[in-house]
Parts: sequence; C-alpha cells; structure tokens
Amino acid sequence: MRFINTLLSRLLLVLLVITSCSNPKKTSATLLIYGGPIYTVDSTQTTVEAVATKGDTILFAGSLLEAEAYKTKETQIIDLQGKTMTPGLIEGHGHFMGLGYNELNIDLINTTSYQEIVDIVAEAVKTAEPGEWITGRGWHQSKWDALPEDAVNGFQTHYKLSQVSPDNPVYLSHASGHAGFANAKAMEIAGLQLLSKDGINKHEVDGGEVMRDKFGQPTGIFNERAQSLIRKHIPENTPEKNAKALDLAVAACHRNGITSFHDAGIGKETIADYENAKVANKMKVRIYAMITGWDKDLVNEWLKKGPLVDPENLVTIRSIKLNCDGALGSRGAWLLESYTDRPGHFGHETLPMEVVKETALNGLRNGFQVCAHAIGDRANREILDRYEAAFTELQDMNTDHRFRIEHAQHLHPDDIPRFAELGVIPAMQAVHLSSDRPWAIDRLGEKRIIEGAYMWQDLLKSGIPVVNGTDVPVEPLNPIASLYASVSRKTLKGLPEGGYEPAQRMTREQALKSYTLDAAYGAFEEKIKGSISVGKLADFTIYSQDIMKVPEEEFLKTEIAMTIFDGKVVYTKSE
Repeated sequence: MRFINTLLSRLLLVLLVITSCSNPKKTSATLLIYGGPIYTVDSTQTTVEAVATKGDTILFAGSLLEAEAYKTKETQIIDLQGKTMTPGLIEGHGHFMGLGYNELNIDLINTTSYQEIVDIVAEAVKTAEPGEWITGRGWHQSKWDALPEDAVNGFQTHYKLSQVSPDNPVYLSHASGHAGFANAKAMEIAGLQLLSKDGINKHEVDGGEVMRDKFGQPTGIFNERAQSLIRKHIPENTPEKNAKALDLAVAACHRNGITSFHDAGIGKETIADYENAKVANKMKVRIYAMITGWDKDLVNEWLKKGPLVDPENLVTIRSIKLNCDGALGSRGAWLLESYTDRPGHFGHETLPMEVVKETALNGLRNGFQVCAHAIGDRANREILDRYEAAFTELQDMNTDHRFRIEHAQHLHPDDIPRFAELGVIPAMQAVHLSSDRPWAIDRLGEKRIIEGAYMWQDLLKSGIPVVNGTDVPVEPLNPIASLYASVSRKTLKGLPEGGYEPAQRMTREQALKSYTLDAAYGAFEEKIKGSISVGKLADFTIYSQDIMKVPEEEFLKTEIAMTIFDGKVVYTKSE
C-alpha cells in the first residue's frame, strides 16, 4: 500500500509540473486601461485597445482580449468611456518654479492694457505693508489693446504705476522674462530714480538697457541684463515659500496632463528644493533640469562631478543652459539686420560667444548637453558656429551630444539645414506663434517672417526632431493651446483663416510626437518614456475628446480628463 501511495504521489507531482509548464502564470497587472482611442506614439503599433501596467511600468499594450489575461481581483480598472489616451505629455521648455511662483505672485498674463496693470497693483497695495515689495509677471505691451500716449520706444512709463504705489516698491517682469517694469519707489531703492543725461544708459549696462525718456530720466523699463539693477534689491524667497511654489507647480502640471518637465535654467537653491521634495515624496513630476549658465561656479562644480541621471527617474541633471540673447517682444532678440520698427537697434548679445564655445567644449568633455537660448537669427547663427567649432575640435566626443537651441524662433534661411547637419535639436514652443505672430511682423517685416520665423516643418523635413512646449510662465502651461498652434498656425482666437504661413504647420502626428517621444529624445530619455511601449514608465495623459480627429474648430475645447503618473492617477477632472 505504501508503494502504491508513493507512486500516486509521484504521478501527481509530475502532472502538476506538466500543467504548470503548459499554463505559465502571467504577471498580474496593477492597472488596466481600455474603452477609448489609445495613441501609443510607437511606430510598431500606433494604436491599441488596452494598456496594462505593473507598478510604475507598462506591462502590456495591445488588444483588450490579451490584456484581460493580466487582470486579477486586485487590478484597478479604468474605462475611458470614449475618452482618448496618449503617453504622458512632456513640457519641453519651461520654468518650473516660475510656474509655481506665478500662482503665488501677481499674474498679469491676461492683462490687455496698462491701466489694468495699474488697477491690479492698486488692489495689491491695499493689503501690503508699507515698504513691502510687490512683484508679478506676465504683462506684454504688444498684446494690449493700445499703448499709452506717453509710451517710449514702444513701452509704457512708470508714472501712473508710481502714483498708486508711493510707499511700496513694485517690480513686474515682462511675460518673456527679458524685461521688467519698476515703479519710482523701486528705482529710488536702487539709486536710479533720477539720472542726468550723462547717467546710466544702455551703453553702460553690458547686455542690457535702462530705458530713458527725452529728458534722460528712466521710464521704469529695464531690458535684459539691466534688470539686475532692480532685482538685486528684491528680498530672497524663503524656503517655506519655495516649497509652496513647488507644490503649486506640481499640481498645475497634473491639471494640464504634464508628467515630465524640462526645467530651463536652475540654480543651487532650486536643486536643493528638488532634493527636499524627493525626500518628502512630493516630486510627482519628472524633472529634466538644465543648470543655469549664469552661475559659473555651479557649472564648474557639476562639470567636475559629472551628470546626475536619477535611477528613480524623478530629477535628472545633465545639461547646461546658456542665455545668449533676449526676446522679440522686448526687442532684445539679437538680429543680423536691425528691427523694422526700431531702425538701428539689433537687440542684445547677453552672453559672450566665447563662453558658448568654452561651454560646448566642456560639455563634450564631461558628458553634458548644452542648451542655448536663442531667438534672433544672429544669435542662432553665432551659437551654431560655436557648436560646430567645438564638434570639429573634439570629433571623437560628439557622437551623441544632442546639443539644443532653445526657442530657435527666427532663423536665417541658410541656417535652417544646419540643425540636422550638426545634430542640434531645436526646442520650439509652438504657442509663441499664436501669441507673437500678429505683432512679430512689425519687428521683423514680412520677408524675414516668411523665410525664417517658426520654421517647424522645414526643420522636421530636414531630419531633426522638434521639442515642443510653452515656456511657462511666459505662456500658460496648457498643452492643448500649443498643440493647436502646432497644427493650425493660428492665434487662439482662430485667426487668420488658413493660418500664418501654413506650409510650416505640423501634422497632428508630428505635434503629438513633439510633446512626447521627440521631447523624450531631447533629454536622452526616449528608452524610458515618450511612447506607450512595454517596459517604459507608466505615465499617461487622458483627454475629453480625440485630439487626432476632432475638427480644428473644436480642438481648443479639449480638456485634460485625467493624468496618470508612475502608474497612479494623480488628477481627475471633476464633472
């Protein structure tokens, strides 16, 4: 009997082994998503019926029938109910803490007149202590209904602002961040309220301008590097205020479907803020940070210790940001020919070009990407020249540098093919066309606009990817607006009919890729994000309607319905 029992036990064991081999247990999913169009931005299968995730990783993408094999009692189910899903959107150029601070300070981005700014500041004065600084950002004189009668060089003067804020220093940054507007009290603190005709002028502020009226007195406008004359007197932010701004920035990203963010220029303080947020488990957006080139000591410190590629994929630091010219709105962009609406003025070279060459060489030697801000055609050309010289000098080190030019807004036609030839990635914010194109023609004239402004399609056809974004807080973070601008070449009011220079608009596939896989490529992260592919991070954006098929006139009505980060739902729009 014992023999028979032993034999039966062995037979049962063999049967179990055979059964387990023929029916292997599949990994169970923590999340299963289906029920609407899912665009993968993966060339092997551009759309799928369902996606399954395990923790923070994509486990499966394909048919719903196959996906259900990964479902267990513990699997969370998300039925899209007809909504659309894509990879998590990547903000390809913005200022993360600026986004948060824009929600803490005075937000002027939607103002349409100087008087509106004066009224907003007058309200802020009512609750401010005497002597307390009032700061804000977002005004743009070219977007106002009309300029004041006493405008100087196309900008307002401080007198009306100063009247409503006699006891409070006020400093309001231009939307671009490349100019600022101070009241009399702020200029008094800086020792700049009254200047003789022989006093400070644009020639004495390297890379900037203190704008003055016909009597030689400052108007309150400080262009480019001249802003430091006022900014150095503004009290530094407290750690508590920084932490609050960071939390607000994370929440804003989630509301807008942004799961990753290229932070264009940060210093020691912000690096510390990010480290603290990671420790506190509050960094719920993936940051790809560029060290600010203004801090030479910080740059040298990082060049010595090398890039930080975060194994947790939360905060990676492997690039250096250089600010090489100004903005078109403030006439600070560095041009080959003078401004059409300010003859004899060519903008500003805000960083010596020898610094660009030196940084490019150091970046190649030490494994750092270089990202140079350039808006004007001369700035773009000069930077391409310095990059090319560095690539030639260190040919064995430039195999996969992925150097970038941030904005690349206005190019000379001869320089357009050089991006692909040199492997330099243009990081361009399509929404700038919607905001800037109506008045940019005044700055550049029709010929320069047609031949070289916002040249997305020509760059794409040359074989180089384009990284999209908003440059928040210069523009609102809303990716729907930037995607709309990408495919329509219109203002956000839907003008003009047919769009500006329509041959340069992107297809919807190109636009989505510029916000996902191409943006990931621009940060050396295409192997871990940017498409819905097995093994990549489980970051997704879900929309109220199908952005690939909705009629153009309905596109801007699209809303972010849900954001999934690290395999977890972090935002759901309330009905």
